Amino acid sequence: MTPREPFAGRRSGSWLAQRCAAFADAGRGVVILLNTQAHARIHLAATLGVLVFGVGLDVSRAEWLALVLAMALVWVSEAINTAIEAVVDLASPALHPLAGKAKDVAAGAVLLASLAALVIGVLVFAKYLPL
Repeated sequence: MTPREPFAGRRSGSWLAQRCAAFADAGRGVVILLNTQAHARIHLAATLGVLVFGVGLDVSRAEWLALVLAMALVWVSEAINTAIEAVVDLASPALHPLAGKAKDVAAGAVLLASLAALVIGVLVFAKYLPL
């Protein structure tokens, strides 16, 4: 993937062409997330595992709702964390305590989201496991 020129304002073209370009940019962001972040690949494996278990165990609609919201929370927090890290690196290439604090707090948000998703997964899947 080659870097693009920074977005400098409104795109030219029709409304539909602008929307398509915006979706392409967002898709590129997801690809960047998966290609550059090891934890995003771990989240992908966990997401696929949850989907396989959810289908295999025939979880209820309400359980799917909880699982999907938990997975979305983790993915969104990971993406925001990655964006924050990139902006902090751009703004403060040298080590700085505030830059480190911003990165740590963003990573902490991912940790909290992941722990919440783990609890939700245990609550949903525990009743299906022979204990």
